[in-house]
Amino acid sequence: MRGSDERSGSLFSYVDLEARVRGDHPLRTIREIANQALSDLSKAFTALYTDFGRPSIAPEKLLRAMLLQAFYGIRSERQLMERLEFDLLFRWFVGLGVDDAVWDHSTFSKNRDRLLEGEIAAKFLAAVLAQPKVKRLLSSDHFSVDGTLIDAWASIKSFRRKDGGDNDCQGPGRNAERNFHREKRSNETHQSTTDQDARLYKKGDGQPARLCYMGHALMENRHGLVVGGRVSKATGTAERETALDLVDGRCRQRRRITLGADKAYDVTQFVNDLRERSVTPHISIDGRLSKTGRRRKTAVDGRTIRHAGYDISQRCRKRIEEVFGWIKSSAGLAKVKLRGRERVNASFILALAAYNLIRLPKLLRVAP
Repeated sequence: MRGSDERSGSLFSYVDLEARVRGDHPLRTIREIANQALSDLSKAFTALYTDFGRPSIAPEKLLRAMLLQAFYGIRSERQLMERLEFDLLFRWFVGLGVDDAVWDHSTFSKNRDRLLEGEIAAKFLAAVLAQPKVKRLLSSDHFSVDGTLIDAWASIKSFRRKDGGDNDCQGPGRNAERNFHREKRSNETHQSTTDQDARLYKKGDGQPARLCYMGHALMENRHGLVVGGRVSKATGTAERETALDLVDGRCRQRRRITLGADKAYDVTQFVNDLRERSVTPHISIDGRLSKTGRRRKTAVDGRTIRHAGYDISQRCRKRIEEVFGWIKSSAGLAKVKLRGRERVNASFILALAAYNLIRLPKLLRVAP
């Protein structure tokens, strides 16, 4: 029998959001872990707000909404508010009732900036990893590190001379054509007028130079969960310098750990710095031949390469590319929509925390 297309026209609706979300939905486990982490951050939230004035958006609801934005790749705050308006699953996860009003997108953005400036993202990532059922999944001895480029929210046309001596072409509108032919530009003499922390950088020969940041992640090798991250200015030494800072938080006295990395980290000074920290450098060696036909020199000794754990680290370290692939394709960080290194750093770390959360439901089901 064909169903009717008539509208019910009911004046009242009794909707239990808890009953509308199926019992095995992955967001149930994610919400439980996130709520526990948010409760641990209660004192940190209190320090960001005053004791007087109008109540703002609850930081717990705000952060849960930001996680949904990363989970579902929602491009803007306007779209996020629209989804919250009609999506019962979104309302349930954030903590809004069926009849609760959704916030204005500009109000949401202003309250979000308060969390980004308060280093809440890093504290939230640490709180998630500190939970006992999550902590038992982590390796305390074997890690991998890598970096990736994140395009800044700035046009290449905004990269102007610091002394204001640009020879601009006269054209209609504010976005006139510019001819960069034979114009030498560098970070020492030029700076973006849109985002002053962005740096002009190219990944290799034949690659285009672009305004970007460099994101770094430290991953444990047992299950491929991210245990640390940071955004730095894009420089030639940023990967190795930030890797040392991330490793310092994992080093323990009288206990050696391993660190897997690609051949960009195969630098003598970096390897020596790791050994001083009791870190075994499981770094991929550059097997290419130089122009003279000789094998390129490596800072990793043969004793390390012959060890069976070296091959295991080399297989595990490639999983960190899955982290970068997800936060760029799904969480929308291929081109960050914030400006300033501190805000970009907070957005990047929150995306790393979101990556851990989407993987935890399956890991917790199969964990003994």
